[in-house]
Formats: sequence, structure tokens, C-alpha cells
Amino acid sequence: MKGKKRKNSEAKNVREVSPEDEFVEQDEPHAAKILKTAASDDEDVAEGTLADELPGIPLLPQDPKGNKNGVIFVLEKASLEVAKVGKGYQLLSAEDHTNFLKKNNKNPADYRPDIAHQALLTILDSPLNKAGRLRAVYVKTQKGVLFEVKPHVRLPRTYKRFAGIMLQLLQKLSITAASKREKLLRVIKNPVTQYLPTNSRKIGFSYSSQKSVTMSNYMNTVGDDENLVFVVGAMAHGKIDQEYTDDYVSISDYPLSAAWCIAEVCMAVQGKWKIH
Repeated sequence: MKGKKRKNSEAKNVREVSPEDEFVEQDEPHAAKILKTAASDDEDVAEGTLADELPGIPLLPQDPKGNKNGVIFVLEKASLEVAKVGKGYQLLSAEDHTNFLKKNNKNPADYRPDIAHQALLTILDSPLNKAGRLRAVYVKTQKGVLFEVKPHVRLPRTYKRFAGIMLQLLQKLSITAASKREKLLRVIKNPVTQYLPTNSRKIGFSYSSQKSVTMSNYMNTVGDDENLVFVVGAMAHGKIDQEYTDDYVSISDYPLSAAWCIAEVCMAVQGKWKIH
């Protein structure tokens, strides 16, 4: 009996570790806090590690043919917002937090992080990326937080794992590979234009654009020495910021999801550059 009591006593002192233990407390101004931290260029930001999902093995870290030009994707207005739900922090989504969002006078239809997930998978899975022609991917959230995704990152296939990664990124400001100290995802300073090549054509997409094009035909107007920056909305409703785009086009007579728009773009570029 004495041994049993000692065992129970020890058990009381052992606290089970939960995912929430990794995260610092945050509130509504958290996005502003992230922006301020990123703007300070603090190199001592705490780093997360993805040991099993992101082993740091590149698909093709360099263009095997040595082409100088490539493609950059910018995902605008991504619905990636963290809030305290119950005892822990979670990435808000319409599917999982409908009641919570309604209680806080938020429209659940505006919280669709799965759109960014699908868009990123489409970009990273493309032959364009595997051929080494994807130069960078940038994601800007609706709260104005900007982060970079390395082209050779292998993101989780399931949304649940992806949500955990985004939560960790927005908490710790960077995610590193387990086998290296390379930052595979990291929050960076705004604006995104400072990271774009000078000799690039920046193309925005919207169903409401007055300029309707077929992507394959549009690609014929692009010079072989131009870098291409494609700006795609990663939200359920609304338009992207047109201020830094050189062109603003519609590629379909119907509204397209971000993932399908990206797929159309990738196929057109792959056709022009003969990537199969």
C-alpha cells in the first residue's frame, strides 16, 4: 500500500505535455507583434523543428540546366489567424471553429486556411518546382504577416498537420529542418516587393479583371529572359492588391479556386519552357 501511495504521489507531480505548452500567450494584437519582430531583423528568434515532415531533403535545390529566369508565387490575403480557443491556441478555420467565430462576431466563411494549404501543395508539387524553376514562394496573411516558404519544403499532406505547422510558424516566426539549421519557413519584413527580382513581370489574377487572357497565349508574350511573379489570392472572397502588379488578368470565364488558378499557370509556364 505504501508503494502504491508513493506511485500515486509521483503521478500527481508529473504533468502531461500538450501542444499548447510550446506556445507563448498571445492576443488580438499578435499580428502586429509579429510584424514588429520581423521588422527588427532579430536573428535570435526561437525556431521550430519538424523532424518527421520536413527532413530538409530538397527536391531539386538548383536548376539542373542553369537557367537564370524562374517563377515566384505570392499568395495574398491568406486566412491564417491564430486565436486562443479554450485552453490553447489554434489556427482558426470555418470547419473547426464555427461557433467560436460567430460568438466573436466573425464571419466563418472568411476563415479558410485550407485554401492556402491547397495552393501551396499545388505549387510545391508542380513539375515546374521539380525542374528547379521555382525561385520562391511568399505568403501574406490577411493580418499583414509575410512569410517565405522554401521551394524544397515538403509540407504536410493533411490539413491537420498543416494547421499545426502554421500555428508553430506564427508563434515562433520560423520553422527549421531537423537535419540542418536551414529555415524552411520564416516570417520576413514587408513589403514583398523588396524580395522580387528587378527584371520580373508581376502578374495578378482576378475573375473580375477586364483583361481576359488564355494563359498559354499570354505566355507567348513573355520574354525568355524575364522572371515571372504570379500574385494569387488565397482567400474565399475579395480581390488581391494590384498596386505592385504590372498586369492584372482573368484566365477563365468562371471563378477559379486558388489551387486551380495556380495549376493553370504552372501548366502554361511548363508548356513554354518545355517542362514535362
